[in-house]
Amino acid sequence: MSFKDSVSVITGSGQGIGKKIAQRLASEGASVVISDIDTETARETAREIESSFGIKVASIKTDVKKRDEIQRLVDFTVEEFGKIDILVNNAGICSLTGIEDISEEEWNGVIDVNLKGVFFCSQAVVLVMKGQGQGRILNMASLAGKVGGIAVGAHYAASKAGVICLTKSFAKALAPFGVRVNAIAPGPVDTAMTQAFPPEAREELVGQCPLGRFADTEDIAEAALFLLSDAAKHITGEILDINGGTLMD
Repeated sequence: MSFKDSVSVITGSGQGIGKKIAQRLASEGASVVISDIDTETARETAREIESSFGIKVASIKTDVKKRDEIQRLVDFTVEEFGKIDILVNNAGICSLTGIEDISEEEWNGVIDVNLKGVFFCSQAVVLVMKGQGQGRILNMASLAGKVGGIAVGAHYAASKAGVICLTKSFAKALAPFGVRVNAIAPGPVDTAMTQAFPPEAREELVGQCPLGRFADTEDIAEAALFLLSDAAKHITGEILDINGGTLMD
């Protein structure tokens, strides 16, 4: 599985799932742009990956709630690398707030990052990818977007359900231009985000999983590489479940 000479942009890739996907893409020869809201985290991750794999890696601070920063990310990547082959919409935030306590401000914050961010990042790369006659977009959805929020908030679940529909809509619209669009719908993944969950919530989630554990970032990254590779060249509009059997459909 080679990504030699390809250029990948990954939002929210300073740590966690996004970082692991960036590492795996670089290990297979891809040049990578580390995009994260935390400037120093992005820089450090870029330095680490470049040192480890000898691949050109760039970093840029991006708040996916801001369209001007999204456009700057796209322009920066094209200026640095000349093209964008892959976009991974990984940036996201999670909240455990219960339905009765979600404020309008919190609702908007989750939707702005998890749903609007995915839409506007994808929209911004469309002209580049259509002009190239090829491209791959991978979105990070969630099990919660299919079954509703239990341990996580309703606004988080709603945002991820929206990502699932966006994925299919973009896949249909962009297929004639050689652009494939897919999503991964993970169950709980062992990251800093889920490590902040209350212990009882973590125990409940593990108890619902037939395989008896949270996914690790490697589980998600390996699936991501498959969907982004030529091995999946006839797959678009797919929502790939990675949840240890919690949902089987």
